[in-house]
Amino acid sequence: QVQLVESGGGLVQAGGSLRLSCAASGIIFSFNAMGWYRQAPGKQRELVAVITSGGSTNYADSVKGRFTISRGDAKNTVYLQMNSLKPEDTADYYCNARISTVSYWGKGTLVTVSS
Repeated sequence: QVQLVESGGGLVQAGGSLRLSCAASGIIFSFNAMGWYRQAPGKQRELVAVITSGGSTNYADSVKGRFTISRGDAKNTVYLQMNSLKPEDTADYYCNARISTVSYWGKGTLVTVSS
């Protein structure tokens, strides 16, 4: 069974940094794409950043220039470096991985940015 496990969330002051990690287990193939989504209280889940197996990246406008997504040396790992964090970045952050039309989700890690 495929599992995605996120880590690295926490409480940080505005202007600070956090690095999220996501590691997948239970699969021998490489994902076509891995990414991060977030969901703030009362809001819909939204894409934060995604990276394909070829290394192409895409970011939400709200995080461009502040967040960087990367894939780890270990297969099926992905990171999200978050700099210059703002209170509006506060949300549950979810790792997502996709093979063809099948999508997998982690349980989420909470990021709280205090003003």
